[in-house]
Formats: sequence, C-alpha cells, structure tokens
Amino acid sequence: MSHITFKNPEFFYLFMVLLPMIAWYILRQKKSGASIQFSSTMGFAKMTQSWKHYFRHLLFIIQLMVISLLIVVLARPQSSNNWQNVTTEGIDIVIALDISSSMLARDFQPDRLGAAKNVATEFISGRHNDKMGLVVFSGESFTQCPLTTDHAVLINLFNDIESGMIEDGTAIGNGLATAVSRLKESTAISRVVILLTDGENNRGEIAPVTAAELAKTFGIRVYTVGVGTIGTAPYPMQVQTPFGIQTQIRDVEVKIDEETLQKIADITDGQYFRATNNNKLVEIYQEIDKLEKSKIEVKEYSKKEEEFERYAILAIILLIMGIFLKTTIFRNIP
Repeated sequence: MSHITFKNPEFFYLFMVLLPMIAWYILRQKKSGASIQFSSTMGFAKMTQSWKHYFRHLLFIIQLMVISLLIVVLARPQSSNNWQNVTTEGIDIVIALDISSSMLARDFQPDRLGAAKNVATEFISGRHNDKMGLVVFSGESFTQCPLTTDHAVLINLFNDIESGMIEDGTAIGNGLATAVSRLKESTAISRVVILLTDGENNRGEIAPVTAAELAKTFGIRVYTVGVGTIGTAPYPMQVQTPFGIQTQIRDVEVKIDEETLQKIADITDGQYFRATNNNKLVEIYQEIDKLEKSKIEVKEYSKKEEEFERYAILAIILLIMGIFLKTTIFRNIP
C-alpha cells in the first residue's frame, strides 16, 4: 500500500498567504453594495434573489483552490510503497577463459570457445547484483574486463574474444593468477573464479597449484571446468594440398589435466566439473549459479514516484473553468 510524502514541505508556509486574501475579499464584499435610505424595506421583502447571487463567491473559491493546488505542486508530492526486503548476493566473480587454438575443436556447437562464450553470457545476464570480470589466457594471460556491474559492456567484450588473440599454448597457472590479482583487493564477502580450460598446463611462469595456493591465501574460491568430450574430438586443421592450404576436420585426442583441475578446486574449497557437451556445460553453470546464490545482505528500500502532475492538471482545469465562468455567466458580477 502506498502513501504520500512531500519532498519540499516548506512550501506549505505559502498557505498563510490565503488568510489575508480571504480577509480582503470579505472586506471588499461588505463595501461593494451601494447604500440608499428608505423609510421602510417592506417593499423588498418578497423579492427573490437570483441564483447568481448565491454562487457569486464561486470564482473566489476557485481562485483559492488553484493557489492551494499550485502550492501542493511546489511541495512535490511523492508516493512510496511500503518498505520491502531485498536480498543481494554481494559476490565478485571473475571468469578465466582458455582461448587457445584447441578451443576451436568441434565436439561442442559451434565449437568449444563459442559454446563457452554463449553459456557464460547467459550466466552473466542472470547475476544482476554481482560485479563480474573476465580474464583470458592461452600461452599468456591478460584481463579482458576488470570487475564491473556494467554487464552489457562485459558481454560485448566476451563477444569480441577470438582464439589467436594472444600467443598459443595453455598457461593455466598464469590465467588463474591474473584472475586472483583482479579479486585480491575486492571487499566482497564472497570472491569466486570460474576457470575453464580444455587442456594441460604447458606454458607460463606460474604453476597451477601455486596459483591455487595464492587464491586460498586471499580467500578466493575456484570452480574449475574441463571442456571436452571423452576420447577424440573433431578439430579443423590447416593442411597443405595440391590445391593449396585447406581446412580439414580431423579427430584429435582430448587431453585435459583433470587431476590438476581437481586439485585447484580442492585447495580453494571449490569444485571441479567436466563438460562433455553443450548441455552439460549449461548444467555446470546452473550448478555454480545455485552454489553462489547465498543471501549475504538484507536491506530495505522504498521506491518513490512523483505525483505532482495530477495536482498541476487539476489546477489548470480549475483555472480554465474560473476564466470561463468569469467571462460568461458571472461577467456582470463584480
């Protein structure tokens, strides 16, 4: 249920102006009639007075109403709903995404990287209250987007990701360490890294387990996701043929260092997931979404809306009505 409050109640002091206006009007009415001496008023006793005589004060009443409504408009009436409880997650999340060339394997649709981008953007869209960021890695790592609440910007940067942006390879430790560096100064109650890769650590200066220990030091939880089907996966390869270099699809062995990914999750009190197809990847993000939906902060708020328009419109209607009556029905009445 809503109630009315006023943003500028000090304007209500203007109602005091109405008192001298009323006093002046009463005094003027007393002096407006002409005085003639008669020996007797009996001749006027049976005379009936016009209805205009009784309604002649209507114009002044309309004027008072218009002024009163304008004062209310200046006071800025606002309607507000009852206080409501709102929960916010208060979680900062960085997605560390492998963009090495192996992410172009087509055991996912359209490929591993495309599937990872699509599912991640849906995940981002559903986390309205969280700050989120993006780190990409292959042979090295860098921050594609720092922590932000502007999810539209983050999604646009996600869409710009392509394999080959940086030197090829799989530097899992560097990717995780970069994500930790984006979160270590965060004041959020819960800080999370979602690390997604399809290979084994073969590049970088930082070992994955060392990066995991660093994350643990700062109280950062890491969910690791291994992406790739079991066995072999179709992969587009550039092959020299008599007709020039052409792209051919060949099956390659899927090698994911699940032991290391599991160890990273265990050290940081996270979880390891294996995604073997698009649907499984969706389910993993849904599971992470549920795990990180804890209610951390409860606050109250009241949404206010301006209500002065109705009073302004009513004042305009009364003003037009008063002008109409003054120039037509009551034009001969002082």
